[in-house]
Amino acid sequence: MAVKVLIPTALQKFTNNRATYEGSGNSVAELIESLEQGFPGIKSRLCDEQGQPRRFLNLYVNSEDIRFLDGIDTPLKEGDEVSIVPAVAGG
Repeated sequence: MAVKVLIPTALQKFTNNRATYEGSGNSVAELIESLEQGFPGIKSRLCDEQGQPRRFLNLYVNSEDIRFLDGIDTPLKEGDEVSIVPAVAGG
């Protein structure tokens, strides 16, 4: 099952400068593992020690924030698009 992942510029150095990745997984957690298989070390940039998305990182499935869905257990289906978006703070 192919899921398109949009990689932000700040993380592209971990994906060989790729802005997109075709991954697989039945959930966001499985997709993150797929990313880790393709690009060893990226998971530690995406997730904390408990396996949860880092505090200043937002993940969206088809433009919906996973925090308002099922978190990393959010199910995925063929053709979904997952966006990794660094949070922006400031004033």
